[in-house]
Amino acid sequence: MIRVQGSAGVRLLECTNPARGKWRVRWDVQQKDDGSADYMEHEFDHLPELEEVKSLIIAWYNAKVDEAILSGFTYEDMAVWLSSENQFNYKSAYDLAIQTAGATLPVTFKFGTDEQPQYRKFETLDELTDFYVKAMTYIQSSLANGWKEKDAIDWSAYRKEADHE
Repeated sequence: MIRVQGSAGVRLLECTNPARGKWRVRWDVQQKDDGSADYMEHEFDHLPELEEVKSLIIAWYNAKVDEAILSGFTYEDMAVWLSSENQFNYKSAYDLAIQTAGATLPVTFKFGTDEQPQYRKFETLDELTDFYVKAMTYIQSSLANGWKEKDAIDWSAYRKEADHE
């Protein structure tokens, strides 16, 4: 699958080579001011079943959400890598600090990148709570945006009957 440029009115399911049975599926059409668009596209060597199309497109949206969660969050102008392991570590440190009324503080986390690490020491429960709530809110917002995008897909456009050749 690749991102390509084309016209805004592009068909989402199109037979591009009937002799070879080539079909293209398109999604995430982003219309531009000049009337053009860019979109994701994948070529099949057969007419794909709707379930194949759904699987392809949903997997792409899920990967997009995962990437946003993993590397899209910043805290105090520092990039925060929200891998599953880091999320677990942040939750553990936060839970322990809550359970002990802050007796386990300070706690230091490494933010930034491997090339430019930045360390943030959380001295108080309020500081740690601020970070943890913002990180969890970002994750929930990213998930909700992904659900909204997937829910807006009109799957009827991916049925052969929708192809007006």
